[in-house]
Amino acid sequence: MIRNALLTAALTAATALSSPAFSETVLRLDEVAVGELDPAKASDYADSILMFNVYDTLVLPQQGGPGHVPHLASAWSADGSTYTFVLRDGVTFQSGNPLRAEDVVYSLERNQALGAGLSYLFGGVSAEAVGESTVKFTLDSAYAPFVASLVRLPIVDKALVEANKGDDEWGEAFLSANGAGSGAYTVSSHNPQEETVMAKNNAYFLGVAEAAPDTVRLRYGLEAATVRTLIAQGEHDISSQWLPPEVMKALADDGAQLLTESGTGAFYFKMNTTKAPLDDVNCRLALASAFDYATAIQMIAITDDVSAGSPSTGAIPMGMFGANGSEMVQAQDLDKARAYLDACKYNLADFDIEVSWIAEVPLEERFALLMQSNFTQLGIKSHIKKLPWALFAEQVSKPENTPHISQLFVNAVTGDPDTLLYGMYHSSTPGTWQSPEYLSDAEVDAHLEAGRTGANDAARETAYASLNARLMAIAPTIYGFDRQSVFAASNRVSVPALSDPSMAFGLDGMGFSFRLMEMVE
Repeated sequence: MIRNALLTAALTAATALSSPAFSETVLRLDEVAVGELDPAKASDYADSILMFNVYDTLVLPQQGGPGHVPHLASAWSADGSTYTFVLRDGVTFQSGNPLRAEDVVYSLERNQALGAGLSYLFGGVSAEAVGESTVKFTLDSAYAPFVASLVRLPIVDKALVEANKGDDEWGEAFLSANGAGSGAYTVSSHNPQEETVMAKNNAYFLGVAEAAPDTVRLRYGLEAATVRTLIAQGEHDISSQWLPPEVMKALADDGAQLLTESGTGAFYFKMNTTKAPLDDVNCRLALASAFDYATAIQMIAITDDVSAGSPSTGAIPMGMFGANGSEMVQAQDLDKARAYLDACKYNLADFDIEVSWIAEVPLEERFALLMQSNFTQLGIKSHIKKLPWALFAEQVSKPENTPHISQLFVNAVTGDPDTLLYGMYHSSTPGTWQSPEYLSDAEVDAHLEAGRTGANDAARETAYASLNARLMAIAPTIYGFDRQSVFAASNRVSVPALSDPSMAFGLDGMGFSFRLMEMVE
């Protein structure tokens, strides 16, 4: 009797150990590889999702409206080119180390030393710890969007990195595989080509709602057909924005919800201005005039109410400083294209234009085919080249390896036009995935610098309007459409920041703040 009781107790205990006390919720989503975990190297969409969840910044965009609000900072003040931030009390990193002003200084200096990602935002900026909880930034020159830029300065746990850096001065090896932030999610495992697994940080200083996912599995490089099947079978929750429109529509018809993120960016056909015949402005203007913008817009429609973009009116998306009005919508004009060809110093019949597309974004192949058809109407030969993202990013580091035409989605990574346009067009920033145009134009540089230093909104509007006019005149880029990101999602997840405009951040990627999501099943 006693023996049976003991056996029953043992089996009960074993069952309790093998069965969780609660049902863990898992959010599953995908993005294009590569997932860069080091926050100082983050620049594209997958990197941003990781950064915004593992790390925190001094400020956040105001949800549902313009401006910024304190986050790791409790308050800030500005005096000319000096900005002083007071840190919030009681914040700890995921390691348990307290947040201090020296962590902010270290994060800035590490960002500047590595010179990767979006480090150009912080050129000419120095930081000083004023006691344990106050940090002072000093700018060499006026920079109007400085506060906005701080959403791209994730704060790193200095003590943790220093303890794990080995012979690596800035801990690059450690931070390429591990998190060192204060964010709402910790890194459980990371393979930049396959998957990053994150877990809820229950010690997060703002708290994380019980309904937020316990575990997040961010997978990289899934095929569109695979994503469609997984969502239909209830084994995937949020697609990337790169699914073809008909796949998005099919998922919506099957009951999936469509989430949207109104972007501060556009879809661009970037022309290598260093490679003949596109080193001639008239050749570039001819190609820009030949493109069928209206058909491109039809190609990105998903339903009668949801589209992945809206017609372009110029070089700057609608709603930003310097944008043209709706009366300036771009349209194909073959007569104008032929006139520009006549003025070009080259005979384009002698060239075979290379049009590349990113392998992980199948929609781009269709745009390449559309462009090829448009060029054929002018007697221009072209060929299409499929490039995986990682290979493309490597090739464009040298102008001679950069295709004639590259297709890219680019967004304002801080929500300010400076971070959309400066990295693309200033002559000091060539050779990145954002800038395969390799543009070097003194007038463009001057307008970009005026936009950075404008004393008020009116001055910045004037600078960016002049920039818009100049870019349209010299055509380093064909401006396909102003974009809106669309994601298909299962009904297991609620994402207010991607479904309710009053909750939207106005910053690409931040809608994927997992702490603000709810698993509803």
